[in-house]
Amino acid sequence: MRALGLAALAVLAAVFAWAGLEKDPAPSLDLFKALAGEWVSVDEEGEPSGEAGVTYRVTAGGSAVLETVFPGTPKEMLTVYHRDGDDLVLTHYCVLGNQPRMRCKAVEGKTLRFRFEGGANIDPAKDMHMHDATFTFVDANTLESVWTLHDAGKTIETAKFRYARKR
Repeated sequence: MRALGLAALAVLAAVFAWAGLEKDPAPSLDLFKALAGEWVSVDEEGEPSGEAGVTYRVTAGGSAVLETVFPGTPKEMLTVYHRDGDDLVLTHYCVLGNQPRMRCKAVEGKTLRFRFEGGANIDPAKDMHMHDATFTFVDANTLESVWTLHDAGKTIETAKFRYARKR
């Protein structure tokens, strides 16, 4: 009887895993770790657009990923991706002089959606700041990101980027 019970539990666990009903794992930092290297801005056809470059570097013993956008320019900005318990979070060190923090709130296939959760040097009701970010991992060599800028508590701009791994 005991063997039958264990077998039934094993079958149920397999069914739940197959159906995606097991505990929903938090989005993996490994998605960002896999971006390590240099990337270039491209258009929809994958041709270099020259608008932006970005680098990704795994740091802190593999516990964080450092993104540098517009490296070496006056508009250079940093974003650090890391775990907070079971969650994936980011802190964006913006050229605006503030540091919004966002937490991944939704995973839809290969798309991760981060939402504002506070930050340093920001009064979200009146200060301009990045409020949301969405990342779509198109394939191993293509990344799309959308950043939403807020001012006075409202969306004023959406910046879309498409990057290809530098060859």
